[in-house]
Amino acid sequence: MDSLRILHLQKTAYSLIILVLVVWIMKSGSVILIPLFWAAFFAFALYPVSNWLEEKGFPRAVAIVLTLILITSLAVFLFYSLTDQVIGLIKDIPDIKASFFKKVDLYLEDFGGFIQGGSEMPSASDLLNPRNLEAALYETGRSLVLLGVMPLFIFLMLFYKDFFSEFLRKLSKDGEPRVLIFIKDSGKVIQSYLLGMLLVTIIVSIISGLVFYFLGIKYYLLFAVFIAVMNLIPYVGVIFSSLLLVFYVLLTTDSMFYPLATVFLLWLIQFVENNFITPVVVGGKVRVNAFAVILAILVGGYIWGVSGMILFIPLAGLLKITFERIPSLAAYGYLLGDVYPVIEKRENFYKAFIRLIKQKKRPS
Repeated sequence: MDSLRILHLQKTAYSLIILVLVVWIMKSGSVILIPLFWAAFFAFALYPVSNWLEEKGFPRAVAIVLTLILITSLAVFLFYSLTDQVIGLIKDIPDIKASFFKKVDLYLEDFGGFIQGGSEMPSASDLLNPRNLEAALYETGRSLVLLGVMPLFIFLMLFYKDFFSEFLRKLSKDGEPRVLIFIKDSGKVIQSYLLGMLLVTIIVSIISGLVFYFLGIKYYLLFAVFIAVMNLIPYVGVIFSSLLLVFYVLLTTDSMFYPLATVFLLWLIQFVENNFITPVVVGGKVRVNAFAVILAILVGGYIWGVSGMILFIPLAGLLKITFERIPSLAAYGYLLGDVYPVIEKRENFYKAFIRLIKQKKRPS
């Protein structure tokens, strides 16, 4: 018994060491791994388009390039459509900043007079430290480099798809069919997740744009796209984007009606999206329960920041599929899923119902 217990403790210790090592590698190698993972997900998502072009007679390289040009053109068109509003918002930043300092200084003055009997309080400009320009330029350059590397990764992954499939077949010890099923299931999870979230983003953008337009928000199109994109990060993204929009409305209006109306309409949009749009469009394509989603967001945010918050959700789905394919880890796959034990629930309800009937039949 002691030797078995020691062996079990050793396996647990080795597992924890491997887990810590994997997290450290993912965090230290984020410069390489983030564009690599993004490219892998987009390669899965764009595979149907490039494969369709390849079936129509285009060479594989030409089909992949045409697919990338199509996606890039759509992204450039969207960016060009938002350029005017982005430039207008940038021009308004000095006025927004002045309004912010004015209102915050007024609040600080009132608060200081209430707490310290009218003693002088620091201004808002004293409370806010200037940004480090060098760090900002470094992060901007790094993002541009990663953005430029991603198309190359996507092209190579799609071009060498048969090579990677053959590698997985040779690596597998259980035979070819199980590996092919795993690859197909993984591809379906990624494709359905990205396609579903893309449709949800478009629908939320349209609804938000109409709502913000009738509400009188100046840069309604820009904020609509911003709200819809941040909605890709469950829970955290929608809270951050909503607070930012309400803060903007509060600084650019003199009445509390518009900020309160913005809060209510944002809540209404989120309610419709969560209860009607996403269940219909996305459904259970990434069948991971809410607890696992929140945990994936927190872990992903710690390791890779905003990219991790988005990427770790479909990664949790892939992890669930992997666990379900391994008998010794099938319980962990069930733990990540969202399938509630309905049979047990019905049995418990039936037992409670029978017990209630028996209690009523007892003589008083």
